[in-house]
Amino acid sequence: MPGGRVLPHPDLGEVALTDVLFALSDPVRLDIVQQLAAGPMTQVACHEVGGDMAKSTRSHHLKTLREAGVVRNEPSGRERLLTLRRDELEQRFPGLLEALLRSR
Repeated sequence: MPGGRVLPHPDLGEVALTDVLFALSDPVRLDIVQQLAAGPMTQVACHEVGGDMAKSTRSHHLKTLREAGVVRNEPSGRERLLTLRRDELEQRFPGLLEALLRSR
């Protein structure tokens, strides 16, 4: 398939608060979310987040964030782009993301 495989993303109306909190309880995943939330970029290539770690470890963290509804991970040419689902999370869990980002 051109552009890569499309991964499933949960509807945030079906995401439990405990799933989001679990995903963001890991310092590496919280750092990834902070990278996505900071600065002018709203999308980045997957290999640009998470710092220096094995590809399998990065994939695990990104999968956990995606399955919890925190990020979108979508094909874009030969790369996969990550987008923080900030507006959707704010609508589902008002103030949660900002509170977690400020806590660091």
